[in-house]
Amino acid sequence: MTATVERGGAEIGKARLRKEDAHLITGRSRYTDNMVLPGMLHLAMVRSPYAHAKITAIDVSAAKASPGVFAVLTGADVADEQGSLPNAWPVTPDQKAPNHPAIAVEEVAFSGEIVAVVIARSVAAARDAVELVDVDYEELAVVMDLEEALTDNVLAHTTLASNKSATWVFDSAEAGTGSSIADALLNSDVVVERTLYQQRLIPAFMEPRSTVVDPTGEQITMWSATQIPHILRLMLALTLGIPESKVRVIAPDVGGGFGGKLQVTPEEVITVLAARRMGKPCKFTETRSESLQVGHHGRAQVQRLKISATKEGIVTGLDVNLLADMGAYLGLITSGIPVLGAFMYNSIYKFPAYRFECNNIFTNKPWTDAYRGAGRPEATFAIERMMDELATELNMDPLELREKNWIKHSEFPFTTVAGLEYDTGNYEAATAKAVEMFDYQGLRAEQKRRRDAKETVQLGIGVSTFTEMCGLAPSRVLGSLNYAAGGWEHAQVRVLPTGNVEVVTGSSAHGQGHETAWSQLVADRLGVPFENVEVLHGDTQVSQRGLDTYGSRSLTVGGMAVLAAADKVIEKAKVIAAHLMEANEDDLEFASGAFTVKGTEHSTSFGEIAFAVFSAHNMPEGVEPNLDSEATFDPVNFSYPHGTHLAAMEVDTETGAVSVLKYVCVDDIGVVVNPMLVEGQVHGGLAQGIAQALYEEAVYDDAGTLVSGSFVDYLVPSAPDLPHYITARTTTPATSNQLGAKGVGEAGTIASTPAIVNGVLDAIRHLGVKDVKMPCTPSRVWHALQEAKTVEGVQ
Repeated sequence: MTATVERGGAEIGKARLRKEDAHLITGRSRYTDNMVLPGMLHLAMVRSPYAHAKITAIDVSAAKASPGVFAVLTGADVADEQGSLPNAWPVTPDQKAPNHPAIAVEEVAFSGEIVAVVIARSVAAARDAVELVDVDYEELAVVMDLEEALTDNVLAHTTLASNKSATWVFDSAEAGTGSSIADALLNSDVVVERTLYQQRLIPAFMEPRSTVVDPTGEQITMWSATQIPHILRLMLALTLGIPESKVRVIAPDVGGGFGGKLQVTPEEVITVLAARRMGKPCKFTETRSESLQVGHHGRAQVQRLKISATKEGIVTGLDVNLLADMGAYLGLITSGIPVLGAFMYNSIYKFPAYRFECNNIFTNKPWTDAYRGAGRPEATFAIERMMDELATELNMDPLELREKNWIKHSEFPFTTVAGLEYDTGNYEAATAKAVEMFDYQGLRAEQKRRRDAKETVQLGIGVSTFTEMCGLAPSRVLGSLNYAAGGWEHAQVRVLPTGNVEVVTGSSAHGQGHETAWSQLVADRLGVPFENVEVLHGDTQVSQRGLDTYGSRSLTVGGMAVLAAADKVIEKAKVIAAHLMEANEDDLEFASGAFTVKGTEHSTSFGEIAFAVFSAHNMPEGVEPNLDSEATFDPVNFSYPHGTHLAAMEVDTETGAVSVLKYVCVDDIGVVVNPMLVEGQVHGGLAQGIAQALYEEAVYDDAGTLVSGSFVDYLVPSAPDLPHYITARTTTPATSNQLGAKGVGEAGTIASTPAIVNGVLDAIRHLGVKDVKMPCTPSRVWHALQEAKTVEGVQ
């Protein structure tokens, strides 16, 4: 789908080309690895080949003697200063967590964990010297499987008595938001029970992680390919005991993140330690193999579910029992990812009873953390798969079943069984539009024809309806869940003497298009040309306050702070305009960049006021010559985008090959600022959701070695692997912010995975196939078909 670039008129709603792209596509980008500082040294990491082992000895003498090597640091060398990497979300008071040093001191708990760092004149010299570091290990037993880990027969950490980190429970009966799940399961006509698996995924961002640290100034300055410069600054200060005022973090151009750069990494801490030791700038840039092996991963859950209903298809209860793979350590928000999902298993449906229990489990793998959607894709996959399973049990069309149970448009605002208040939505409208665009009945007829003809290539129709809670988040809600930080965002709007405007935002972009969207917001609000707005971000010395970018919060939180700051500018300017025009403030109205006395043509422009403030020759008594304003926005509620996604899937029953014949999605993301940016977000999200369904999986052998550690084995789809998307929108404005916007960055990823898998199963369920684990590769589909042939009664 191609957006048309419009000219003239209001900025909000206009498909503006991205400001950011000019320097990105002309080779003027500045990624962290482009940084070259005088006297800069380079780091390379010595990593454990074992997933679990004691470190018995390290000999670094040969590496130190290698040409170009300045130093080799081990965990013992920095044990007193490296601290423990932070976990900002202890989900329960009794949560268990091992100490997490940046450089392991006594024990490694996953393959690739850092045991030493080489500091050298060049990257080549550092990497060559890594091979000369001689480490003796005492190999220990590994635990890789979640269900095995739950038994504690093998411990992921010898320092812990159990692999269980925490158990978090939500029960609607206890919370007062619903009835008893035990009663619902006991008294319902139908109970469907399934176990679903969320495979481990790797956030394969374009730019590998990179860090440069300069310790030579009054401040330690770090450039990092990070989503979270403000949070990183705070956590580095706390972890290493450095005054926060002495740390500056800059996120320059960042080539994608998808949650994978929402982290305080061992490599960032190590680069600071190395730079301080050497008194020189130091750089570390990971290889792609390192990125796949040791960057945090996503998903990795076992979902045990029970759904109950009447024989007419009215759902009476949902019981979720989750095993969540933490990996070897708890990263920044690792333990909270399943909790985010806990509030979304009920999705768009009116469930009378709901219970969620999650056990966070350690294994000898890299830790998991946020990956696009962060808990919400897992929840949506589970409930949408279960709705299809229930529809099959009841011999009911899956869309009909959903309609029987979803919240009706007239019922908003609606408090869910999980205790959230959905402010607006219209699931009927989105679904009706998707069904029409998809030709649902026509494709059902084609499906029947192929089945009756027993054709080799069968057709399946996958349905996925979704909502998510995004715009993280009201600070009081995060506080109630024991999250360490808030959910506010900060912005400044600075007016220059020429009338041009600088916007300083605490949200840090890594591909979303903030510079374009924020320019549109401010241009609309202040009536200045789009081209005359400059957006500054990603530098804690320029943008001094902020909570960064993740969770589809950029526009619904960060953008609202920008608008609030712009409104303060107008209020300041109004006082000065009234003085200049010798009018009463109450008689002025502001529109199209000028103040006008009501009922007259007497006006003064925003630019004239800006220069008058600069000169300060004629200011009102007691008013300072300054239009600059700042604002902090803390949302009163999440935003709740929703949509309906439909996938027509073809499955070759002889080879297991799967392809997408047609994909339609209709999303409701509230008021749209820039439809071109929205399309980019939707398309990218769909690619990642479809990739989970069909292509991507981090695979380990029994010893804990990643065997899909390159793009040869870890299949990230390219354009030919993905379908043409047919997209559209419906609009119900949010009430939680003045613009009426909802989040869009995660929508495609959340909804697409169950649509694809439901479609695959719908194509071959009549042949006796009950499930195919993700990714639904030709091999897995073919084996599922062969196993189904052994079932009695299947032809």
